[in-house]
Amino acid sequence: MKTIAQHLAQYASYHRNMRNVITHIVGIPIIVVSVAALLARLTLEVNGITLSAAMLMAAASILFYLRLDIGLGLIMAVLMSGSVIIGTEVAALPMMQWLVISVGSFVVGWIIQFIGHYFEGRKPAFVDDLSGLAIGPLFVTVEVLFMLGLRRDLREAMQQRVNA
Repeated sequence: MKTIAQHLAQYASYHRNMRNVITHIVGIPIIVVSVAALLARLTLEVNGITLSAAMLMAAASILFYLRLDIGLGLIMAVLMSGSVIIGTEVAALPMMQWLVISVGSFVVGWIIQFIGHYFEGRKPAFVDDLSGLAIGPLFVTVEVLFMLGLRRDLREAMQQRVNA
């Protein structure tokens, strides 16, 4: 399994333009919440507990992030759980409202992403490696942490790999 620095460096190599990074900081959370909202209506009852596909997606993502880095995995657990909570609220709306909000947000989030890649002049990372779909939310989280002056060690490790 790749290290966190390897995953993030590969993703970062597609996101060198700051305008692209900013569009991702806006667009990716919109996409994550919209996917959670779309998946929240798919439910399964297990021993009297209702589980949604959104919960299962979040759990799988959180386990992946925790394997890469415990501290970042815990931050991602909070963020993914928040996305599931919001998505579940949206999924509880009447069918038409749920669809308009969920699908509309999904489309808007991707439009924002593609605007960023226009600035970058490069295709999205997931086109070459589907793991980019899972790394995207982690990437925007670490970029915000970097902007706050945190995780300098990870930033340096990423930069070394991107520049190599």
